[in-house]
Amino acid sequence: MTLTRPDSTDRLARALAAARPERVGVVSSIVGLSVDVRGLNGAIGDLVVIGGPGIGQTSAGTANTAGVDAEVVATTPDGMRCMPLGRLTGIRVGDPVRASGSGVGFLVPTGSGLLGRVIDGLGRPIDGKGPLVVDQRVPLENASPSAMARSRIQSPLQLGVRVLDTLTTVGKGQRMGLFAGSGVGKSSLLSMIARGTDAEVSVIALVGERGREVREFLEDDLGPEGLARSIVVVSTSDEPAMMRLRAAFVATRIAESFRDRGADVMLMMDSLTRVAMAQREIGLSVGEPPATRGYPPSTFSLLARLLERAGTDQAGSITGIYTVLVDGDDHNEPIADAARSILDGHVVLDRKLAVLGHFPSVDALASISRVASRVTTPEQAAVAGTLRAVLAARRSAQDLIDVGAYRRGTNPLVDAAVDHDAAITAFLQQRMDEHTPAAEAWDRLATLARLLGVTR
Repeated sequence: MTLTRPDSTDRLARALAAARPERVGVVSSIVGLSVDVRGLNGAIGDLVVIGGPGIGQTSAGTANTAGVDAEVVATTPDGMRCMPLGRLTGIRVGDPVRASGSGVGFLVPTGSGLLGRVIDGLGRPIDGKGPLVVDQRVPLENASPSAMARSRIQSPLQLGVRVLDTLTTVGKGQRMGLFAGSGVGKSSLLSMIARGTDAEVSVIALVGERGREVREFLEDDLGPEGLARSIVVVSTSDEPAMMRLRAAFVATRIAESFRDRGADVMLMMDSLTRVAMAQREIGLSVGEPPATRGYPPSTFSLLARLLERAGTDQAGSITGIYTVLVDGDDHNEPIADAARSILDGHVVLDRKLAVLGHFPSVDALASISRVASRVTTPEQAAVAGTLRAVLAARRSAQDLIDVGAYRRGTNPLVDAAVDHDAAITAFLQQRMDEHTPAAEAWDRLATLARLLGVTR
């Protein structure tokens, strides 16, 4: 009887794999952001390497020795269309293309060792703190929790921002949008939430951000306290569209891995609009027809697929906060309208308030949480309703007040708003470095409601 060493089968399999002929395709054309490949079979989501050792001479005469990773985004009878995950400098028609594996098999690092770290859209550290210490690596692709497997949202999640915790109360597992134009304070508000939330873990995705702002956000806005309990995924605006898109899904997958362990996770993405813009670049490059404002149909299906992955399941929860950059302050533009229809509530930031130095510049009357009634007590709902009624009455009479035509006594709500304007403003405003626990915020609102002296 012949004895076989235990590892002989593995060695034989490796030897056969090494001896197997490798099929190599070639670059047939490079147009815009896409690369057409001929002579290689692949499926949507597969990864390929364009170029390789000694291939792709740059203008400086140096070779692109590692090649460029790319993902298959479209297939035709004549070949494949790929989107690069890096720069195509030095790549030319005729360069070889090799398969490097299935895109769905791309593994994302997870675990508590990621806390305090900054990574890119491929899960690689970019903070100079050395290699990542991870518990495991999980596939990028993951199914959303089924509708019947989701736990109901029944408890509030503290954000540390008074106006949000009281007037637009967020529940654990809810998905909220921050809608605003550029320069109105979205990133600053996100940093306040990251420092003030009582979620166990915060995952922050900076998608399409200006490179200058990344360190400013990490060091000034987020600070050491916020970073210590956060994982930050960064893809700047100069990176390829596939990298920006992948950063959003990597951040979501990391949040899902913590949720699977039973944690309550805060996922913040800045911004959802730039994710949609990245998909628009990809869709148009592969030949999709442009629809509303140039966005192809795949953009809107991708938004639903991305946003539905947040929320609750049987183990834990992901509370999603997504910023939406409204084009020209038009809150009915296509991406804002689509996001609002999918999300569980929206917070509107007003440029007029930002200009006046009112921070956070939250328009409380235009903002709504669709689960607030389920996560607040009747007493809390009553005091929040009192302040909302006073604010609404003040807004309806503002023109008369500005021209001095309002007569005191006409409306008790307006009288209360005018008499206690300073107290209302002090409650709604909050310094960036100020953290207010939710219990204290509700106590202050109850005191303010009694001061207003209006019964509803």
